[in-house]
Parts: sequence; C-alpha cells; structure tokens
Amino acid sequence: MNRSCMLLLCSFCLGLESPGCPAESTQARPRARDIGLIVGVFDPGPLNAITDVAGVKVGHMTKIVGEDIRTGVTAIIPAPGNLYSHPIPAWIHVGNGYGKMIGETQVREFGEIETPILLTCTLCVWRAANALKEWVYLQPGMGEHTVNPIVGETNDGHVNNMWADPIQREEVFYALARASSGSVADGSVGAGTGTQAFGYKGGIGTSSRMLPDSLGSYRVGVLVQTNYGGILSINGAPVGRELQSYSFREDIVKAEFGGESIDGSIMIVVATDAPLDSRNLDRLAQRAIMGLGRTGSYASNGSGDYVIAFSTHPAVRRPRNSDKPVEVLALVNAAMSPLFAATAEATEEAIYNAIFKATTVQSSRGRREAIPIDQLQQILKKYNALEWDQLIPLGE
Repeated sequence: MNRSCMLLLCSFCLGLESPGCPAESTQARPRARDIGLIVGVFDPGPLNAITDVAGVKVGHMTKIVGEDIRTGVTAIIPAPGNLYSHPIPAWIHVGNGYGKMIGETQVREFGEIETPILLTCTLCVWRAANALKEWVYLQPGMGEHTVNPIVGETNDGHVNNMWADPIQREEVFYALARASSGSVADGSVGAGTGTQAFGYKGGIGTSSRMLPDSLGSYRVGVLVQTNYGGILSINGAPVGRELQSYSFREDIVKAEFGGESIDGSIMIVVATDAPLDSRNLDRLAQRAIMGLGRTGSYASNGSGDYVIAFSTHPAVRRPRNSDKPVEVLALVNAAMSPLFAATAEATEEAIYNAIFKATTVQSSRGRREAIPIDQLQQILKKYNALEWDQLIPLGE
C-alpha cells in the first residue's frame, strides 16, 4: 500500500470497528449541549466551535496504524493571507511549563504568530515543526526567511508508540490541506486520538461564545487537546468522586488502583475577532486557565498547560516591514471583562465536548475507555447540573 492510500485509510479509521479503531463512532456520542449541559451565560456561536471566529480553519489527520500507532495532528490556520508578511497579534501563556512546545519564546518577545498552529504528540513536535516550516516556504510570497513554527503537544504514550516517530511531513501536510472553516470534529480525532482526561478517554474539543451587541458583538472560540487529570467536576457535580476516578484515589481510600497516573497536560487555543493587542491577549489567555480549573484540574507537577491566544481583527494586524508608523486600533482595558468571561466559559465547555465525544481507543500498549455517557447523565441529573437554561432562566 502506498503512503497516500495509508493516510486516507487512517483518516477515516474512526468510523470503523477493528482492533485498532474505536468501536463507537464519534457521531454516536453527544456533545455537552446535546444532553442539556449549559455552561455559563453567553450564547455559543452557530457551530459552537473555534471556527465561529471568521477566518479560522481547522484540519485533523488521525493516524491509526498497526498495533501501536494511535495519534494524529490537528492544524489551526488562524487567519487568511500570508501570516509571515502580515503576522497577527498573539500570546502564549504558560500555566505549568512541563512541555515541549515549539515557538513560545519568539511569540512572547514579538507578540505575534507568523505560521499556522499544530497540535500533536509529545515526541512528534520536532518533525511536525520541520514539516510546518516546509509548508510555509511553499506558500506564495515566501523568500528565504527564518520562520517560527508553533507546535504544541501532549503525551499519548499510553496507547501510542510516539517513539516510532509516527508524524512526518505527509501527516502534517494532510492536516493543513484539510483545514476548513466549517464544523470541527471533537473527541478521538487528530491530535486527540490517543489522549485522556481524568483517567477516561479525552481528545479534541471546541466551543465558542458570542457577546451581545451591547458588549461589542465579538466572538471567542476555543479548541483544546486534553490529556490531564484532577477531580472531574461538571457544573458543580462531583463526577470524579461519583465515578471513583480521580487523582490520588489509591492514597486517599487505601485501595488498589491498578492503573497509571491520570495526570498530564492540556493545550488550549483561543481565537477572537475582538481587536486585542498582545498584552490583552496575554490577559485573555490567563482566563482560559480559569475555565480549565472549573473542570477540576489543579495543574499537576508534570502537567504542560499552555494557552495560545490570537486576534483575527484586521485593525490590529500589522505588516512585518514598514518605513512608517502603523496605526493599530485596539480595545481598551475596560472592555476586556466580557471577553474574559466568554473565554473561561468556552474553555470549560470545549473540555466537556472533548470528554463527551471521545471514543474508546486501544492498542497493544494499553486502552483508554470512553466515559460512560448514561452513567454520566445520571450523575448530572442527580446534582441538578443539566437544563439550567430551563431551570434557572436568565432574567427571571
């Protein structure tokens, strides 16, 4: 079988039932709102995805091969046009820095990103970055410049042989070629193929928020790659306690645990069409960590928690080179609070979507079980965590 055929098979493997593929389609599992889980007070966008921010595109490449490759790439193209000649304002916030992220220091120095963003597995970041570099040089208008590829990661080694260098140029180019502005698949896809959350299967999740006209009509979209632990809480319901799956359980209850640590990392990408400079994007990124905390994370010692935030608004996008000062029109500090709230809400819901939609993945290395949806719904009903839009209508 040639390489291109293999990639196509890998990409559609998630819908099949085989020893290496999830037995349940992601389409068969609900997103959070499908079962009445309402997070926060702002409305989601039409897609409830990061692509509700105009110009943002997302593509997945899911790689399930043989007995031990369960991984992938998720590509985020943040804005149209040449990102090198016209970079966009951005920031990378580090919640806990145990990670192998590529490109962070230049973003924090210049406050801009000049390439798409890739998410993948831990030991795949260097080959992914090299492939992204090659892709950028193939774009119109590029010369012999240095570029700063942005690649984040989490560790999917429980089910994926990342030591075999499963992500190469072809996988990265495939994800970038598939990037679109439509709906975004959640769950065990792309960079989330082998990841976990709170001891259950995690993955890719996304959500968005729209501010009302009186607050600027801006949109915030979030995409996450979950691979972390803690004590899962959903709208105040102690899900982790109820399911008896949480960090330090074997020490607290003096019981046999029989599994590996459920701690780990998370990558969070925040997009907004609000005109923000890099300083306020830093502040916005910090609020994503607050949304993460609402789910029960405490950012363990070995956790790599990174937030990449960017603005797509043309009023804050500057050319790389100019002989004259360039005017930038950005929101003032006093306008930030609604965006802070929207970011925390969208991050929290994106994480729930990753957990809800994720399907069981197994390999010769191990197995990650999907969270039991029926049991989860019963717990959420027990604690009145569902249908808040009906139980507690806003404005009444």
